[in-house]
Amino acid sequence: MSFADLKQKIEPLFGADQISLVERAYQFAEKAHAGQTRKSGEPYLVHPLFIALKLAELKMDQATIAAALLHDVVEDSGVLLSTIEAEFGSDVAFLVDGVTKLGKLKYRGIERMAESLRKMVLATAEDVRVVLIKLNDRLHNMETLKALPEEKHRRIALETLEIYAPLADRLGLGSLKARLEDLAFPYVYPEEHSWLSRNVRDAFEERSEYLKQLAPEIEKVLREEAVPIIAMDARAKHQYSLWRKLMKFDMDIAKIHDLIALRVIVPTVADCYQALGVIHAHWRPLPGKIKDYIALPKPNGYKSLHTTVFGPDGKIAEIQIRTIAMHEEAEHGIAAHWKYSQTKQTKLYHENVASKADKKEISWVKDLRDWQKDVSDSDEFLQTLKIDFFKNRIFALTPKGDAVDLPEGATALDFAYHVHSQIGNSASGARVNGKMVPLDHEISNFDVVEIITQKNKKPAADWLEFVKTSMARKHITSRLRRDAEQKRFGTKPGGLLVELRVTARDRIGLLNDLTSAIRAFRINIRDHKTETAHRSHPLIILTCAIKSSDELRKLLMKLKSVKGVEEVNYKIL
Repeated sequence: MSFADLKQKIEPLFGADQISLVERAYQFAEKAHAGQTRKSGEPYLVHPLFIALKLAELKMDQATIAAALLHDVVEDSGVLLSTIEAEFGSDVAFLVDGVTKLGKLKYRGIERMAESLRKMVLATAEDVRVVLIKLNDRLHNMETLKALPEEKHRRIALETLEIYAPLADRLGLGSLKARLEDLAFPYVYPEEHSWLSRNVRDAFEERSEYLKQLAPEIEKVLREEAVPIIAMDARAKHQYSLWRKLMKFDMDIAKIHDLIALRVIVPTVADCYQALGVIHAHWRPLPGKIKDYIALPKPNGYKSLHTTVFGPDGKIAEIQIRTIAMHEEAEHGIAAHWKYSQTKQTKLYHENVASKADKKEISWVKDLRDWQKDVSDSDEFLQTLKIDFFKNRIFALTPKGDAVDLPEGATALDFAYHVHSQIGNSASGARVNGKMVPLDHEISNFDVVEIITQKNKKPAADWLEFVKTSMARKHITSRLRRDAEQKRFGTKPGGLLVELRVTARDRIGLLNDLTSAIRAFRINIRDHKTETAHRSHPLIILTCAIKSSDELRKLLMKLKSVKGVEEVNYKIL
């Protein structure tokens, strides 16, 4: 592994000036890490070069590859960030700073684990390139994990399984996610890994041999029907993914139909559907095993047609059909969307040479960023994150055919709240595929769900016992709290004392603007104080007498609109 290898990969992508930036970054890193070695005994420079090569394979922009080469020089070599900015520009410095900040927290204990995840979430929302560097940094660390002391193995591998692999999956980085999981698997579950290695070898060989016989037959019938084929290959299921699936089927390998799948790549979407029709005309499909991820892509952007058929001799085989673009996105996810411009270079990421992926395909990042602001309890944060954002996803359909993206295990009531909060609040029952079910009924993939509503219906406290998603939980809790507050306000005609807690960027006139907003409602301020210790922004606490819950809600909206206000909370005293 050398700079020559990296240069060979980036020459087709960049002009001379951009290659020069990467080369200067390599030379700078080489000098900064001179004499440093990793625990494996390798020169330290091998590590950033590995990451840069991986990002070049993803066809990332030159700033990202340069930042990958430099990502450890600030923390490990004492180089100032200002030096990086002066030498390589603000964009590279921004990325290096982002990766450095992500590296400072270790995964020990619930609090630090939650804080690490929060940082990954915010970094993803601000600039996904930072996380792409960090994910490939973790990949190399996992590939060299044996060099570390044994007591660190399980902790680092568990962190990889619970944070890095799910994040790679949500960004659509299928190959990276699978590799991270398979590297972590033997450290976190050594006995299970050993069992799997012993018990599936024969099944793999048998299925592989069968697909070798089936592939020419499929190719023949497709070509006879004038379906153009770009490529065909077999994909073996990754070990960790296989083990998780086996647990659902009582460890019976005979029930796993996609142990090895045949992948057919064709030029266009129309060719995908034509190929599916031709295959089904020759081999009978298994009912319920046809999945159209082209019409309904997975939340991470994955698109493909999947079918499972009875092949020759009645043996079962899975076939995946996709275009080249779909295949690139399946392997490289969000990185597959990158485009290059050799004339445009600005500071801000959203204006930078690397264009963002389609907004719909990473909208979950914004949802995650907005949601995590409201969650302060570390246990709740971690549990909800695993369910809402990192768990396997399903699609349910409205009667009109609109798709609703939900985590596996979601209920009919979760579905209702994802359609609209008012539908959730007034839900009294549901029809799933035409049959009446209770609100706690678990939804399956591609179920058609109709929510039955009732006028004047309100959420019940016991709904919180079975809903799975944070959206449903948030709306139920909010409505229950609002109803309870209305009762409390009704018992005191003069109003209740409410403590308003406003976090805002400090500026001249801030307090005056806040008090003016309150007085505009003819509300008296009983007391106020400001807390600044250990805070990046001051916390202003105002105690007021408020007459009704509606007045409180309108006041909160008004305070949030004041210039510089970051967050508004309240507590009834």
